[in-house]
Amino acid sequence: MMNPLTKLIAAKPGENKTKDAMHPMLMLVIIVLLCAAFSYIIPAGKYERVADEEIGQEVIDPGSFEYVERTPTSLLELLEAMTLGLQNGAYVIFFLLIIGGMFGVIGGTGALNIGIAHVIKAIQGKEFLMIPLFMIIFGCGSAFCGNFEEFLVFVPLILACCITVGYDSLTAVGIIFLAAAAGYGGSITNTFTVGTAQEIAGLPMFSGMGLRIALFIVLEMASMIYVLWYAWLVKKSPKLSGAYAYDKEHNQDKKLNLENIPAFTLRQKLVVAVFLIGVVFSVWGIISRGFYVDELSGVFLATAIAGGAVGGLKPSEICRKFEKGCHDMLLPGIMIGLANSAMLLLENANAMDSILHAMAGALGRFPSSLMACGMFLFHEVFNVFVPSGSAQARITMPLMVPLADMHGMTRQTAVLAYQLGDAFTNVLAPTGGEILAALAICKVPFGKWVRFLLPIFIIWCVIALAFLVFASQTGYGPF
Repeated sequence: MMNPLTKLIAAKPGENKTKDAMHPMLMLVIIVLLCAAFSYIIPAGKYERVADEEIGQEVIDPGSFEYVERTPTSLLELLEAMTLGLQNGAYVIFFLLIIGGMFGVIGGTGALNIGIAHVIKAIQGKEFLMIPLFMIIFGCGSAFCGNFEEFLVFVPLILACCITVGYDSLTAVGIIFLAAAAGYGGSITNTFTVGTAQEIAGLPMFSGMGLRIALFIVLEMASMIYVLWYAWLVKKSPKLSGAYAYDKEHNQDKKLNLENIPAFTLRQKLVVAVFLIGVVFSVWGIISRGFYVDELSGVFLATAIAGGAVGGLKPSEICRKFEKGCHDMLLPGIMIGLANSAMLLLENANAMDSILHAMAGALGRFPSSLMACGMFLFHEVFNVFVPSGSAQARITMPLMVPLADMHGMTRQTAVLAYQLGDAFTNVLAPTGGEILAALAICKVPFGKWVRFLLPIFIIWCVIALAFLVFASQTGYGPF
């Protein structure tokens, strides 16, 4: 008999049918239409933005909110939102295309598949060790460097590993993005979230690190245990996987034949070496030079060209493989564009600031002892509308800092509440384009992901609330 947790994530009889699943694009179209409808319902309002010379960015003036004339979305604006959403998300979309093109070229040499097959065969019986190993790497990337979009490059690779050893595509996405969410929740030196929020709050950069390190370890351990348990469950009973039918239909070609592995030629070893050099150089650039999407795109483009040439592909073959790889990323790119379109409609209707004002007003009714928990819940919800960590900090922290002062709560605790609230809905809300892109790469419906995610999401929230209560009771500082 299955326990309640197993029942929650396991597929029900008759659920493993792909024909009944809503197309992911349709789900986002519905969200875009709802945002357009909200422009007729939500009162329009606006905060003034002022320049903060200390951080060199614009932040809201918390006392400047006023209602303005409503500007509902017209039919033409609704139709224009798609192209504008694609333009707003262009930096991530084209990054995805280059990732796809790189894997198309490198995969076209046969080097990665054969190399992975040899590695997996060498660790047969101990393949579960790859889960904590990868999750530690991805979690540290998020906790220390604020990596998130960059992890999309690893989705095809981790998917192939998981399918080959008997796990499923949900395990593959979980390895990467549960670790990333844990890293964001326990951010240690994440400039995009903790750094920005502490600057706005007037705190020393990356102060209060001890509690955040403990938080990261707890969140990361909980996430690893959950993914290990789920992977064991799926390997033992594959039909319990929510992605069973989808993997069978779309991802069986990712499974590597470990019984008849071709010889690993010198050319193929050199291709793998080029790929690994590209990855290592990217990590070095992120840590020491602040590489982001533009720089990483250049590195992966160079990796594709060099890998194809070393692998013996002719120039025309490199182009064809690159084109095919880009095609595989078309749907994830459109998903990101639609997610941006939804947020753009709310911004154009001046509804975003009204939502912020209403939520901040509700937060003020929390008792002082629970204010930190209220701030966490506030950020969890607001993160659905503003998935960008640094943008959310600039919008919300000017409101949260005086509220914390008013209720006798340390500013460091307010930053902690923001940091935790910015983390978990990144991998839950459909407005987070990156998680939708990862699911589209793996051909898994969003609803299956939500069902997989829900238990660990609840565990994360319990951990977050426990740490916030501790921070409130101990006067977590400075300030």
